[in-house]
Amino acid sequence: MSDNATMFLIICSAMVLFMTPGLAFFYGGLVRASSVVSMMMMSFGSLALVGTLWVVFGYAMSFGTAGAGHFVGIDGVFGFDTDKLFLADVFQQAKTGSGFNLVFAGFQGTFAIITVALISGAIADRARFGAWMVFAALWATLAYFPIAGWVFNATFDANGHIVAGGWLIKDVGLLDFAGGTVVEVACGAGALAVALVVGKRFGFSKGMHAPHNVPLTLIGAGILWFGWFGFNAGSALAANGLASLAFINTFVAPVGGLITWSIYDKLRHGKPTAVGAASGAIAGLVAITPSCGFLTPIWSLVLGCLVGVVCAFAIELKYVLGFDDSLDVVGIHLVGGAIGTLYIGVVGTKVGLLDSGSFSQLGAQAIGVLAVGIWAFATAWVIAFAIQKTIGFRVKSTDEIAGVDLVVHGETAYSEADPRWRWTP
Repeated sequence: MSDNATMFLIICSAMVLFMTPGLAFFYGGLVRASSVVSMMMMSFGSLALVGTLWVVFGYAMSFGTAGAGHFVGIDGVFGFDTDKLFLADVFQQAKTGSGFNLVFAGFQGTFAIITVALISGAIADRARFGAWMVFAALWATLAYFPIAGWVFNATFDANGHIVAGGWLIKDVGLLDFAGGTVVEVACGAGALAVALVVGKRFGFSKGMHAPHNVPLTLIGAGILWFGWFGFNAGSALAANGLASLAFINTFVAPVGGLITWSIYDKLRHGKPTAVGAASGAIAGLVAITPSCGFLTPIWSLVLGCLVGVVCAFAIELKYVLGFDDSLDVVGIHLVGGAIGTLYIGVVGTKVGLLDSGSFSQLGAQAIGVLAVGIWAFATAWVIAFAIQKTIGFRVKSTDEIAGVDLVVHGETAYSEADPRWRWTP
């Protein structure tokens, strides 16, 4: 790869890394004022912990080369490349020639970080930080790293055909440009499992806690949208026509989602809300992630408009089904990611049903969604259940009611809320 491609990926990697602090703002504004620090620390904790694991062995697990004894990498057999531990192989390549593969390893690491961080929104206001960090480490190892290998790890010949790869991309034929299954479906399914195990918030009911700081949420949404251009366009791995297509689709789809979610709010609740508008944009971004390299802009706009309504409706179902997904990770990321992935099989250029007249690609997309969703859910449920039965995943009910920031972190987001800073005459 050229130096220009390397620089392009460096910039995109920095943008994607910036998304995790953006997520902290987005989530932080949605929770109670007494839980802001806890919520944001889960994102920053994921950044540090998953980033470390990625360097040590995560990259080796996800991007192992073909041959006996490798874990989930291209051949899908247990074991992994010891020469990839600590990014050793790509570091040596950078010393002797191009640094592109080293940057690519970092780029993929930023995906791992935010995928884990996204799950934290499902258990806002009631989770212990230490338990969350244990969960993050185990789920990244047992779920995300293998899934990334199934979908992202591929070797191509000179004609662009896959000659070796993870089983979903090579054997099933799944198309996922930037992580609709690996990131969105996986985190949404994992979030559902954790929410079920940890249980509902005390006094769970519709509208129980309004977002405490809407501007903070909108700042976070803006940062996420900005970083998403690096997320999607960067997945082209070069500043070329494909990156341009991914870029414009990443602009178009969230616009559609923002509009239709706002209309849904107006029709159903009487007023269009800022949080709804931000959520609609995020839903559009989620849905376009797998499909941004396979759609024309007009179909991307249609996708955004579609998920703006469907995801808005989906988040209402948690009250009907009785699970407490605090910040709607399931309704936006699982539902939006699944729709965006399946959408390729319907209207994807040349491969979708409308162009090809064949259901084969839609079938491959469905297998990918189911396989990733089931594995991500199962691993998350087992890990969360084990944590809950041993060290405990959630705080005591009294601490939950009072707010977890002071109890868990010994600080608050706003000094006037901290009794230690109140003046007593």
